[in-house]
Amino acid sequence: MSKANEFAQAGKVAVQQNIHGLMEFLQKFPPFNQMESAHLGYLLEHCQLRFYSAGESILKPSGGPVQHFYIVKQGLVVGERPHTARRGTETTFEITTGECFPLAALLGERATRTEHLAGEDTFCLLLGKDAFIKVFALSAPFRDFALRGVSSLLDQVNQQVQRQAVATLGAQYSLDTPLRELAMRQPVTCSADTPISAAVRLMHEQQVGSIVIVDEGLRPTGIFTLRDLRSVVAEGSENLSGPIASVMIANPFHLPATASAFDAAIAMTERHIAHVCLVEEGRLRGVVSERDLFSLQRVDLVHLARTISHASKLETLVALRSDIHQLVERMLAHGASSTQITQIITLLNDHTVCRVIELSIEQVGDPGVPFTWLCFGSEGRREQTLHTDQDNGMLFEASDAADAAIKRGKLLPLAERINHSLDKCGFSLCKGGIMASNPQLCLSHLEWSRRFSSFIRDGNPENLLASSIYFDLRAVWGPVDGCEVLRQQILVEVADNQIFQRLMAANALRNRPPVGRFRDFVVARSGSEKHTLDLKVQGLTPFVDGARLLALAHGISAGNTLQRLRELIAKEVIDPLDGAAYEEAYHFIQQTRMQQHQQQARQQQRYSNRLDPDSLNHLDRRILRESFRQAQRLQSSLALRYQL
Repeated sequence: MSKANEFAQAGKVAVQQNIHGLMEFLQKFPPFNQMESAHLGYLLEHCQLRFYSAGESILKPSGGPVQHFYIVKQGLVVGERPHTARRGTETTFEITTGECFPLAALLGERATRTEHLAGEDTFCLLLGKDAFIKVFALSAPFRDFALRGVSSLLDQVNQQVQRQAVATLGAQYSLDTPLRELAMRQPVTCSADTPISAAVRLMHEQQVGSIVIVDEGLRPTGIFTLRDLRSVVAEGSENLSGPIASVMIANPFHLPATASAFDAAIAMTERHIAHVCLVEEGRLRGVVSERDLFSLQRVDLVHLARTISHASKLETLVALRSDIHQLVERMLAHGASSTQITQIITLLNDHTVCRVIELSIEQVGDPGVPFTWLCFGSEGRREQTLHTDQDNGMLFEASDAADAAIKRGKLLPLAERINHSLDKCGFSLCKGGIMASNPQLCLSHLEWSRRFSSFIRDGNPENLLASSIYFDLRAVWGPVDGCEVLRQQILVEVADNQIFQRLMAANALRNRPPVGRFRDFVVARSGSEKHTLDLKVQGLTPFVDGARLLALAHGISAGNTLQRLRELIAKEVIDPLDGAAYEEAYHFIQQTRMQQHQQQARQQQRYSNRLDPDSLNHLDRRILRESFRQAQRLQSSLALRYQL
């Protein structure tokens, strides 16, 4: 018998003698914790135990098609490959106790593309290819993990989050419910020449809050609601025998029946409407009301947004902030993703900002200067969480420098009032002074244009930092045209300036993800932040900065990080598999951050983005580490692209 066969036989005997202990060991880790005992037992019966000394090669590209599935029993396996931008090698991943490899190569019946080395003395369980195929066929959880990898683990995490939220909030409902499942009854309709009184009588008889006006082809041409009726009666200007067409809201907003409850909730909130028509192939198929939606979801987003928008005093807005916290709790229970929640928070924050501006104008008087309220940073990207400060400015039109100075003088007192009112509503004053009350951020269109051009022309460290904030801009209140012109200017000038792109790339590499070569996480070693890492700066910022750079360099106007990644994939700037991995990683880090903020809010603690990774369970730690690795991969690709 050869030496290799002797080792294999000895390893198989070692497994057989301790199969019960190994079962208990594997059942602590996904996907094995989801497998039936019989299937897991079959896997172990066909495994052998193998030892690798530190530095020993386990798999390498020159070894030919992979013949075994490996599970790390003890130790550390690292992936090494030649560095893309300089000599030597770089660590592309680390695999620790309970994790497995190399699924992609095994399923693809090919060699691994990266050399796998023992980072320290390591024991691995080896499952032969034939047995792997058998387990793959037998076990659905194992097959799901093999095909989807971290995506399947994220599903487990999301289920845990929902179960925890449901435990305190009651039954679970899904925000992904198709609207056709909510619109169970036939819509109440009438023609455009139906008398108002007859339409109202029909609404009363059918006990509905709206009636849809349709043409002969059942295409919706208008909608009339009880709210519209109250306006008609209050004004007393309409003859109730007149046609419904004279008082209806023309061209009502509609969605396909396949759209989700979340889509309808966002539409209602953005447009201040309480009914959404469902249209397929041009024909009306149903109507979903605010009542339909939230009797199912128990998340009264539309009502909350409407209350914010009509608040009569600042104190009401301050009190409503706690309702937003409760809303986020409920959204978690209903299965909302971190992206959906940040979108909702940003939407409600926009309503709050708009109402604060309107109340401030009422209190200090109209300055007589039309202006646009700009937001930057996370608010500009629609990625706000509960923990946020102010990054805003004012944009106005002026004929020359003297005119701009006069108008600025009229706007600054209002801006200061708005900034301090927002602070009372929970939007902290910006420590760096990035607020509209700062004269340097209350500028005419020409002044903003010149400032942005100087950022791109003179790429010093201060301007690079500023561009990472100001280039994610959006109009929240007032005319939007001026803001869009500035956004297009930035796109054109950045795409045409390779030197500035390279400087932005170097800036995007400043915040390194907190993973080391031979340990789980790199954490602070001293001070009040000891044993913690920063989820925002070290985790999310690499994705935000990388996506912004590549989007601006390729003429993509999207402002949201995930939208930027998707458009970069569509333009073939980013590989689809890489883009999907970046998106999943970004989702998970953001979700972890939001869960922490929720916990801090419940315990009345100060919001913080710093996390002690030891507070996480094994599954969360594993996915967080992999998510940081994806941030590293994005940074490595930028280093290669811009030769840094």
